[in-house]
Amino acid sequence: QVQLQESGPGLVNASQTLSLTCTVSGVSITAANYYWNWRRQSPGKGLEWIGYITYSGNAHVTESFKRRASISRDDKKNTIYLSMNNLKPEDTGIYYCQGWDKQIYWGQGTQVTVSS
Repeated sequence: QVQLQESGPGLVNASQTLSLTCTVSGVSITAANYYWNWRRQSPGKGLEWIGYITYSGNAHVTESFKRRASISRDDKKNTIYLSMNNLKPEDTGIYYCQGWDKQIYWGQGTQVTVSS
């Protein structure tokens, strides 16, 4: 059973850097054909796609976030990371880790509040 667990600081000050962790269990993050995504749900907005890292380690950040975000992983810890700098209050939201294979797996999300 694939499970994803996000964790993060909860409250961050504007202009600081956010670091989130997604710990994966039930499958290796290097297992063939898995993509590991970060998404965000902000108040008043739809679900945004921040980017992904593949089973082979290739990372891609979408255009809206590419200047500020990066995605990485630690194979030994079976963990995916999201880093986002220069945070703004509009970055407040619930951040989700998501796994794709033949199925889609979601973490429960972690709330991030950016204080001005």
